[in-house]
Amino acid sequence: MTRNGRTQIVLFGCLLGMAIVNLTPVAWGFLTSIRQPVDAFAVPPKLIFKPTFEFHKEVWIDRGFWKYLVNTAIISVCAVTLSVSIGSMSAYALSRLRGGYARTILYAMLGMRMFPHILLAIPFFVIAQLVGLIDTYLVMILAVVALNQPFTIWLMRSFFDEVPKELYEAATIDGCTPWQTFRRVALPVVRPGIWVTTLFSLLLAYNEFLLALVLTRNSTKTLPVAIAEYGAEDISYWSLSSAAAIGIMLPILIFMLFMQRHLVRGMSAGAVKG
Repeated sequence: MTRNGRTQIVLFGCLLGMAIVNLTPVAWGFLTSIRQPVDAFAVPPKLIFKPTFEFHKEVWIDRGFWKYLVNTAIISVCAVTLSVSIGSMSAYALSRLRGGYARTILYAMLGMRMFPHILLAIPFFVIAQLVGLIDTYLVMILAVVALNQPFTIWLMRSFFDEVPKELYEAATIDGCTPWQTFRRVALPVVRPGIWVTTLFSLLLAYNEFLLALVLTRNSTKTLPVAIAEYGAEDISYWSLSSAAAIGIMLPILIFMLFMQRHLVRGMSAGAVKG
């Protein structure tokens, strides 16, 4: 066997091991969702059991989890639309602006992203309570946009940095204003990066828990908060929690499959750097 062949086998083994480690909790959660609690927590584990989808039915129909899915979808779509739009314009400006000011702004945003979420959740809660926006879509959307902006700007800036300067110069010579250069030249070139940024921003918004726990109530409660209400110490609810957790994966999984072509193209464009 050649050296390249052995290297490929080792790499394949490493990737297979990583896939098993990542997929085992998902598989275990799915098995828990289709087993009765007495079977799910049997010691030793029962490998043969009668599957049931009664917990999936109870979660999504009897307990009305679809309402929380609608709330999550509204907040996620609005937050991602705003976040990517504002983040793209900011990233373009910071990419074109060279010097200490741009670096200072970028590192300040990076520092803000490193803060624990609770540091942002508390001021948002106080402000929202003062202006009467608790349990509204607006405050949750604004909070998620604020939280995701550093990530969006850093990611989009890396794409704008890859655009050759000659394109900007040619657009300027042709008489384009800065806004026209951004809209007609820069955006079409970095379109794969916009898809990648949209996907990762959607994942952050869709799974946001702490801000939703602090800022939402019954009217705008999201799926992560609703799921957290079941389970805890009582293992009889864990099958319900697993059914809900598996259910909320499906929209994101479908979206990722739909976006796969754009995602691969965006990754290969060099947007995600270590």
